[in-house]
Amino acid sequence: MNKTMVIFGEPTRRQVLLGAAATGLALGLGNQALAQAAPKKGGRLRLGASQANTGDSHDPGTWGVSAIVNLGLSGAVYNNLTEIGPDNVLVPELAESLESSKDAKTWMVRLRKGVTFHNGKTLDADDVVASFNHHRGPASKSAVKGVLDAISDIKTDGKDGVVFTLASGSADFPYLVSDYHLAITPAKDGKVDWEPAIGTGGYTLVSHERGVRMVLKRNPNYWKAGRAHFDDVELIAIGDIAARMNAIVTGEVDVIGRVDIKTLALLQRNKDIVIEEVTGTQHYTMPMFTDTAPFTDNNVRLAMKYAIDRKTLVQTILRGHGRPGNDSPITPANRYFAADVPVRDYDPDKAKFHLKQAGLSSLKVDLSAADAAFVGAVDTAVLFKEHAAKAGIDVNVVREPNDGYWSNVWTKKPFVMCFWAGRPTEDWMFSQVYAKGSRWNDTHWDNEKFNKLLLEARAELDSNKRREMYREMQLIVSNDGGAIIPMCANYVSARTTKIARGPSIASNFDLDGQKCIERWWMA
Repeated sequence: MNKTMVIFGEPTRRQVLLGAAATGLALGLGNQALAQAAPKKGGRLRLGASQANTGDSHDPGTWGVSAIVNLGLSGAVYNNLTEIGPDNVLVPELAESLESSKDAKTWMVRLRKGVTFHNGKTLDADDVVASFNHHRGPASKSAVKGVLDAISDIKTDGKDGVVFTLASGSADFPYLVSDYHLAITPAKDGKVDWEPAIGTGGYTLVSHERGVRMVLKRNPNYWKAGRAHFDDVELIAIGDIAARMNAIVTGEVDVIGRVDIKTLALLQRNKDIVIEEVTGTQHYTMPMFTDTAPFTDNNVRLAMKYAIDRKTLVQTILRGHGRPGNDSPITPANRYFAADVPVRDYDPDKAKFHLKQAGLSSLKVDLSAADAAFVGAVDTAVLFKEHAAKAGIDVNVVREPNDGYWSNVWTKKPFVMCFWAGRPTEDWMFSQVYAKGSRWNDTHWDNEKFNKLLLEARAELDSNKRREMYREMQLIVSNDGGAIIPMCANYVSARTTKIARGPSIASNFDLDGQKCIERWWMA
């Protein structure tokens, strides 16, 4: 195999593929984990999680909306082949090295030696193959099935080697395997048993009361130096934003995610609380089923997009802690963000024009909303109702219960409120949510040209050509897609001064890329 070197690399999430003379790059954690000021071991972290559901599953294929599961299991119990570090640089995790063929269709992964699971089993290539295959195949219901459809074959190469063969080249493959769904689980007879939640991570699962709390204990045999400092961790579900804010003020918890922007100033005055804010790929969406009337007509979808005042929402809902969205999930934090495309203005007259093109003089729609979708989702829906009324669109805001919102409303009702943390690469975000047939395609959108470009851009190694392709795809999804994307929101969380962290925090997800349990410590 003609090999290429993979450079993991810049805070802009740039990845470079070098020439065939390179031999592959083995990267360790090095000073990535050690460049922090003398972390202490010990103590109990109490984390107020913004979301949890009674139906939460330990199956990695279902993860995505429960903060308790994402932070506790993905962020602390398990490891992946690669991870995005606190400085937003991609580094190998369970992988010791990754090498690709010149066309980026074949990837050789070498595993770290001596890593053990919580049950004492030594990590080997069979575990990786089984963990990935859990998400693949026609019967899979995994959220990342669509992303992994690009893999045509996975096989072992000895005890510590795994060869991934792709249907077409993918320059983003090292990022793809950092997806939090792709946690590595011990294999038995070619299958994984995910229910016990046995991983290689810095913490073991003690208990999980679904929708209520999770308790973790530090793994004394953790293979990663300079990580996993707390003796134990308690994650507490506090879905109500006012209760969550009160919990950190009164000392009931040490850390919370998704703070209430409306009352952020009160926290900022508290000398015992530290506010963390980073700009990442998070964005708020309003998905419409494109196969359900009236949203089957793109003129109706465009009318809805022109009938929302994005700038007002950023100032009112986000209090300026973000920026207007443009009905594309690609944000300024992504490498190929189309910065030259102007944001769609609020224009009731254009909205009326598109309604007329659809043969309508007015329109009435139901919009399901709950603050479980994002903090301020109900207020956003109410403001949209006011904006849309000027275009002859009557939005009936249906207030849904927070509990069960993700299982009973999102992807079940045709027009709802939603949020996405985003993904580090354009291909990843598009493949998981906007590609035909992907499980999380919450608009049921199917655009032939978009799907064709998605495959072509994934295999294209010329950066300039990829940029042109992804720009065109952003325009297609903005002008034809089924999601209104009014805002890109900063991640804003809070911790007490009892908790310390390193010099930087990741912005790929909330709370240090969902890794605060592993990376932070008692001050």
